[in-house]
Amino acid sequence: MMNTPGESKLWHKQSFKDHVSAYLYLLPFFLIFGIFTLFPVFWSAYISFFSWDVLGTKKYIGFQNYIWLFTDDPKFWKSVLNTFSIWLMSTLPNLFLALVLANILNQRFIKGKKLFRLGVIIPNITSLVAVAVIFGSFFGYNYGLINYFLSELGLDKYDWGASYWGAQFAVAVMVIWRWTGYNAVIYLAALQSIPADLYEAARIDGASRTQQFFKITIPMIRPMIIFTVIMSTIGGMQLFVEPLIFSGPTGGPEGQTLTMVLYLYTEAFTNNNYGYASAIAWMLFLIILLFSMFNNFLTKKINSAQ
Repeated sequence: MMNTPGESKLWHKQSFKDHVSAYLYLLPFFLIFGIFTLFPVFWSAYISFFSWDVLGTKKYIGFQNYIWLFTDDPKFWKSVLNTFSIWLMSTLPNLFLALVLANILNQRFIKGKKLFRLGVIIPNITSLVAVAVIFGSFFGYNYGLINYFLSELGLDKYDWGASYWGAQFAVAVMVIWRWTGYNAVIYLAALQSIPADLYEAARIDGASRTQQFFKITIPMIRPMIIFTVIMSTIGGMQLFVEPLIFSGPTGGPEGQTLTMVLYLYTEAFTNNNYGYASAIAWMLFLIILLFSMFNNFLTKKINSAQ
């Protein structure tokens, strides 16, 4: 039955009202997203071409901030190396421990699984500043818990904060402690999605637990492993609070834990070089983008090899 012109006009009017109503409901989100996300992004790109300390006038200098960054700023490249170094020291042990922990929690003989699963996620929801302060006291020179045990064993105290690798190791331990449980929960969800029939068939064929782990578990949860690697890479490139609390805004006396984001923070809010800090932010974005593209390439290669 065809609609009359009057009914068709009424239907179009109602459809228009429905669309307007939907967009009005979405409008607050887009306003907040535009003001607090899009505008700062474009503004930082704009001021990266200026010399600006907020209080004075902006002076246009073109690509000079980026030229200084590439050719005349050893502290920036040191922060890049420090970021990658801490990322390697924290990410690989973190993901390995998370996988082992998830595999243990997935065993049938474990009692009180819900309590243990709650326990592994607690470090991730704990205040990051509190975590950094506590671990800072663990690695303290005079009254640190680790140096206390070293003294009890008759060994010399170790100045974690002054040592290049010691300071990075301390920061990496904080990252491992905080994120291992989070990644373990992700792996645990992936493990529980594996059909039990696969393990039963493997046991009948005489496969050991180690063989089951590497031949069944790892291939079945490979997408989640790739996901955690990507997320750990993005998080590792943005490391900030741990080195700030442990070593201060300068990253220690010799910049041992000066990461890219910490250097950005120092240039912006300590030295008031907002244009230069914006250039650092865009370099950080470029590095994360390149890492993401590499991870995407690696994912396609792994999936095509299956």
